[in-house]
Amino acid sequence: MALPLRFSRILFVAAGALLAAALPAAAQDYRQSFHPDQLKGPPAGALNEVLVLGTPHLSNMGDGFKVESLSPLLDRLAAWKPTAIATEDLSGLQCDSLRRYPSRYAETVETYCWDPAPAALATGLDVPAANAEAERLLAEWPAHPTPAQRRHLAAVFLAAGERGSALVQWLRLPAQDRTAGDGLNDALVAVLNRIKDRANETYLISAPLAARLGLERLWSVDDHSADTPDPTDPIEKKAYADAIMGAWNNPASQTRRTQDAELGAALDQPDGVLRMYRVYNAPTTPPLIYQSDFGATLVEPSPQAFGRRYLGYWETRNLRMVANMRDVLGRYPGTRMLTIVGASHKGYYEAYLDQMHDVRLVDPEPVLR
Repeated sequence: MALPLRFSRILFVAAGALLAAALPAAAQDYRQSFHPDQLKGPPAGALNEVLVLGTPHLSNMGDGFKVESLSPLLDRLAAWKPTAIATEDLSGLQCDSLRRYPSRYAETVETYCWDPAPAALATGLDVPAANAEAERLLAEWPAHPTPAQRRHLAAVFLAAGERGSALVQWLRLPAQDRTAGDGLNDALVAVLNRIKDRANETYLISAPLAARLGLERLWSVDDHSADTPDPTDPIEKKAYADAIMGAWNNPASQTRRTQDAELGAALDQPDGVLRMYRVYNAPTTPPLIYQSDFGATLVEPSPQAFGRRYLGYWETRNLRMVANMRDVLGRYPGTRMLTIVGASHKGYYEAYLDQMHDVRLVDPEPVLR
């Protein structure tokens, strides 16, 4: 005699619970059989090559840092001949999207986004229209554009929220042609002249390098869509800060501080900046960063799991940043991409990029010799 449906469901749920309780080891021991990093083709045509350059944020450098000390680094990166350069900047399109959700992203927009309203006024283009126009112009870009065409494209990139790419066009102009006109008014010219000397790796490394190599743009791949507002309750806010700062107080963090102090003290030496980049991109650096930061927050014991919240944000951000690069590589197979990013991202970038079937990572150590 068949059991009533209600009792059948109860027995099914109970049996499932007993099975789950009886097999915890099997669940924990499960390993997936699909490993994208081991399935690299070869593809039809050239692999995408990606060189991840971990960097300090130049805005935080001490008085010993001089712009001209970047020359040996730029020479070595130029010799590798990237065909695309990705930067740790939010795209104009993402900033445009985040502005539509101020209850979550107001602080993010204020911190990481540039207001393209002056460029929109000068060009008549909002951010989506300006991005579409930049893509259209580049698709039809002549081999030898006129100064007027470069000035116009720079104005369009500013309206698109892409200051780095606008600066590439500005730097590709002869000095006497860096003037207002063709969509660039005096205010926008002032923006370009101001940022070209700003202590920022996009403006001092990526844009000059792109101009030197004859590239027409940069790719903004940063992502802050995982941001959430800080806690409004002062007690929770303090508890969060105490938990994270407590996790960071560990021997690996002290090692990093000592290392950074030594590197900073040598910045005025002829090879000081290049030596710093060699250390930041050594294979021992990502594990050290993990131990001092993300690994420490993984095991942070607060009941609210503050450390794991922070870690979840960090992994999500890096996954989305790598997805933005993968988008570019998918559109242009066979790209040699240089991606410049804060050193704490480097290990995650390389681990996630290596999962891509037609991406080959490039060892930065020989490039920086």
